[in-house]
Amino acid sequence: MLGGQKVVVVMPGLNVAATLERTVGAIPPGIVDEVILVDDGSTDETVAVASKLGIGCVSHGRNLGYGAAQKTGYREALALGADVAVLLHPDFQYDPKLVPPIASMVVHGGYDVVLAARVLVGGALAGGMPPWKFAANRLLTWAENALIGASFSEYHTGYRAYSRRALQALPLAGNRDDYAFDSEVLAQAVALGLRVGEISCPAHYFDGMQTITFGPGVRYGLGCLKVAGRSAAARAGLAPSILGGPGLEAWTEGRWVLRGGE
Repeated sequence: MLGGQKVVVVMPGLNVAATLERTVGAIPPGIVDEVILVDDGSTDETVAVASKLGIGCVSHGRNLGYGAAQKTGYREALALGADVAVLLHPDFQYDPKLVPPIASMVVHGGYDVVLAARVLVGGALAGGMPPWKFAANRLLTWAENALIGASFSEYHTGYRAYSRRALQALPLAGNRDDYAFDSEVLAQAVALGLRVGEISCPAHYFDGMQTITFGPGVRYGLGCLKVAGRSAAARAGLAPSILGGPGLEAWTEGRWVLRGGE
């Protein structure tokens, strides 16, 4: 509990058996009430490691995509009574020690969405982000801000927190199932007028970590621009609202549940 509110960490992952225990073990004690791993069709020992750790695990029978894994995770978090859901990658790319301050910005700061931005205070390149990724991050963020009508430091961080109100208001079930899900959520948060805050987060790139390669990265960038373009067209009255999709209660595809310790 944090300020009397329940905090649930959601970890979408694929083949993260080698890093899952390290990530879970680094979460500071006393704040997080539940940890949910969403196994998106892993073929390694990810589910077995989750069971050994005693954390909740929801497993897709096949790989549905990063966005789909988040949908499942947030739905489970709401079912568990979460007041705050913190998105944390189980590959140790992001420092779990920041979970308390990120969640605190929702609980004590009144934010609906919190982004842990790697580009604040110049930490991205220092943390090992490849130069081409940094350049793409900056260019995409500039374009998305212009089209969506926002001023975020970064759209592409995978370290975030959401209030219960935000998860219930956002039409997440109808969103993309791929990596562009994250940008779509931010466009919708802006359209809904949700309060979005940012906190600085160090980048942490290392050998063997999971990271998007150049080809998929190009597809991801085009997907993000498509989302931003839809948002701009909707703002101009030239296209339907980006808020027309269903909520999380509509997301049921491809799920089976294995609770920790079973």
